Amino acid sequence: MTDTQAVPRATLKKMYAAMLRIRRFEEKVARLISLNEIICPCHLYIGQEAVAAGVCANLRQDDWVFSTHRSHGHYIAKGGGLKGLMAELYGKADGCSGGYGGSMHLAAPEIGLPGSSAIVAGTVPLAAGAALAFSLQKKDSVAVAFFGDGAVDEGVWYETLNFASLKKLPVIFICENNLYSTHMPLSACLADTAIAKKAAAFGMPGVCIDGNNAFEVYNTTQKAVADARRGKGPALIECLTYRWLGHVGPNDDLDKGLRGKKEVRAWMRKDPVNRLETELLKQRVISPDYKDKLAREIDAEIAAAYAFAQAAPYPDVKQAVGRVFK
Repeated sequence: MTDTQAVPRATLKKMYAAMLRIRRFEEKVARLISLNEIICPCHLYIGQEAVAAGVCANLRQDDWVFSTHRSHGHYIAKGGGLKGLMAELYGKADGCSGGYGGSMHLAAPEIGLPGSSAIVAGTVPLAAGAALAFSLQKKDSVAVAFFGDGAVDEGVWYETLNFASLKKLPVIFICENNLYSTHMPLSACLADTAIAKKAAAFGMPGVCIDGNNAFEVYNTTQKAVADARRGKGPALIECLTYRWLGHVGPNDDLDKGLRGKKEVRAWMRKDPVNRLETELLKQRVISPDYKDKLAREIDAEIAAAYAFAQAAPYPDVKQAVGRVFK
């Protein structure tokens, strides 16, 4: 992995805690889906934790991120509470979106996550719009658009990158390239699968990195964010990563013949959580006792979130459209 010396120890611990929190929370959610306790569609993030943690470790509370249908990791890495997230997955009134959004429509403006969009490429123009507002307001905040490789099929992706570069907007485009657009391999969607290279057409920096390497994600994002705050405009960062589970739900899709067991196992050997943990232990940033204590604290936090969600009330059905129209 990349040299850890340039990254503050507190930041390294923060990234590790975020990744472990995402992993354990999602493992719990996968079990609850299997038990039919959670019935809203959940697109699980297991395997991609280094992207959310590495990006968000560079952001302030007043920086905004826009998430996708695979939203849990971004919400947690930006600082969202597990109680609000779990309650949302149960459709309860105490959920972060009041129980109206479910897994694909998380919203927590107080942490800098105004919303998540289940529309493919939907986050891209939203983030550019927020960046335009920051620019007009003379703020030094930045906006981040998380999106999958499938978003690059959409026309709005190209239109937005052009506009963002033209106006030098403070927006970072983060492509989580997990090789599959829903169930279709990337090579069956794009004539040229080198996504980062497409940034050159808009005169903006574009780089492809190892999305399972938390240090590389952190360091690359740090430069992009610093440049955006200084008015140098947007950047495109393509993070190569892999979702361990299926497109949606707790299964692995192996029975569908969509991908092979050999491929899945090869990526699981690149486990981003284990890679960071091993390196931090080697560098003595964390100790075995610290690791075990943190895991116990996160498990207790998840248990409390589960109990909270079960006990929470459902929203009033009469208010179902109350937050849609004004």
